[in-house]
Amino acid sequence: MSGKSESMIRQFFFLLFFTSAFLFSAGQAVYHETYRPQLHFSPAANWMNDPNGMVYYHGNYHLFFQYYPGGTIWGPMHWGHAVSKDLVHWKEEAIAIYPDSLGYIFSGSAVVDSNNTSGFGKDGKIPLVAIFTQHDMAGEKAKTNRFQNQSIAYSLDEGKTWIKYSGNPVLRTPDLKDFRDPKVIWYAGQKKWIMTLAAGDRVMFYSSPDLKTWTKESTFGEHIGAHGGVWECPDLVSFDIAGKKIWLLLVSINPGGAQGGSSTQYFTGTFNGHIFKSFDTLTRWADYGPDNYAGVTWSNTGKEKIFLGWMSNWQYGTKVPTEKWRSAMTVPRILGLKKIDGAYFTTMEPVQFKLKSIPINSATQNQFSYHAPCLIEFRTTNLHSFSMVFNNQKGQQLRVGFDEEKNSFYIDRKLAGKSDFDPQFASIHYGSRISKSGSSDMKIILDNSSLELFADGGLTTMTEIFFPDLPFDQMSIRDKSIQFEDMKIFEISSIWPALK
Repeated sequence: MSGKSESMIRQFFFLLFFTSAFLFSAGQAVYHETYRPQLHFSPAANWMNDPNGMVYYHGNYHLFFQYYPGGTIWGPMHWGHAVSKDLVHWKEEAIAIYPDSLGYIFSGSAVVDSNNTSGFGKDGKIPLVAIFTQHDMAGEKAKTNRFQNQSIAYSLDEGKTWIKYSGNPVLRTPDLKDFRDPKVIWYAGQKKWIMTLAAGDRVMFYSSPDLKTWTKESTFGEHIGAHGGVWECPDLVSFDIAGKKIWLLLVSINPGGAQGGSSTQYFTGTFNGHIFKSFDTLTRWADYGPDNYAGVTWSNTGKEKIFLGWMSNWQYGTKVPTEKWRSAMTVPRILGLKKIDGAYFTTMEPVQFKLKSIPINSATQNQFSYHAPCLIEFRTTNLHSFSMVFNNQKGQQLRVGFDEEKNSFYIDRKLAGKSDFDPQFASIHYGSRISKSGSSDMKIILDNSSLELFADGGLTTMTEIFFPDLPFDQMSIRDKSIQFEDMKIFEISSIWPALK
C-alpha cells in the first residue's frame, strides 16, 4: 500500500470515528444509552474486542484494543486507543494502528524499550514498541497456512502516533494457521525479550535481543490444560512469593471455556528464559463466569500486576442487543497468586475506585434500594447457602449466591432481561469455591448490564453480562441461613460525562 493511499484511509477513518462517536439517536447522550456500562471502558461507538498493547508510561495507563470503526460487528481490525490516569476514568483517543498491505492488525502487546534495544529511539526519546499479529485475509481465502505473522511499530511521542517498522513482518509463521497474539516481556536475567505466542492449541516462546530478530525457544501445552478450542492471547507473568519466583501463564481458549464458548485458563510453574514447566496438570480457570476473555496484564507496572479482560463471549458477542456500540472491558483487576494445599491459584481484586461513594443502608435489613452502578461488600464467619436477588420494576431478576452442596458460587441470569439473541445465554453458571476457610468475603460490582463477583479475596471470580429493560435497583436476601457482617452498598458516580 502506498504512503498516499494509507494516508487517505487514515483520514477517512479519522472522520468516521469522530462522526460516529457523536451521531446517536435523538434523546440519548453518548455513554448513557440503554445498557451502556457506567464503570467499564467501552468505545464511544462501534465494535471492540480483545484488550491489546496495555502499557504504563509517564503516569498514563494506555489501553489499545481490537476495534472496527466501520460498524458494530467484527470487521477489519485496527488498534483503538484509550488513556487513563487512574484505571477508572478513560479518554478515548484516535485510532492508533491501521491495517495495511500485510493485513489486519490483530492482538498483541506493547513495551517500553528503555535501553533502546530496537534502535528506534531518537534524540533521547525512549521508544514504545508495539508487537502485534498481522492477519492477511487474502492468504486466508487462498487456504494457505501462512497468513498470520508478527509485526512491530514504534512511538516516540508516548503512544500518540505510531510508525510501522519497514522490515515487517519480524516473525513469520512456521506454516501454522493460528499463530498470533504476541505478549512480550523483558527477561532481565538474560538481557533479552521473551515473546509468548499462541500457536494452534499450544504456546510457543521466542526470544530476541532487539525486538526485530526472533529465535524459537520452546513449546508448551501438549497433554496439559483444556483443548476444546484454539488457544489465544497468552501472557507470562512472574511473582516473587516467599523468596521464590513463581511464573503464571494465562491462556485464553475459544471454544471449550469454563461455561462454554470463550474463557481463560492458567498454569503456574517455572521459567528459565527458555522453557516453561508447569507445577502440575490441573486445569484452572481465571474467571468462572462466561464473560471474561482474552485478558492480559499491563506492562511496565513493576511488581504490581494489573489484569483486564474483554467482557463478552464469542458465542454471542456479535449478537448482543446494543445498537451504537458493542462490548466493554472488565474493571481492571489487581492480579495475584495464593498457595492452597500445595497448589497456586490466581486472585483478582478490583482496582480502587477513587470516587465519591456513599453508603446507603445498614446490615440489619434484608431488602435494599439503590441506584446502579454500585459496589456491594460483605463478609461472614460461617459460610452457608444464600441467595441475593436483584430486581427491577419490570419484574426481571438476577440471582447471585452460594450453593453449599455444590461448594460453588453462582450467578443466574435466566430471568435477567433480553436473551433471544442466543439460545444458551439465559443460564445459571457456577464457580468453584477454592478457599478452604469457613469464613468468606465478597465484593460485587453491579453496573447497568454487568456483574462482577470477587469472593474469598478474589480466589473465585465470576463475570456476567445481561440486558434488562430497566436497571436493577432493588436487592433482597433470600434463603438466608448465614449472618452477613459489615454489609455495605455504595453507589458510585458514572465515570462518563454526558456527551450530547
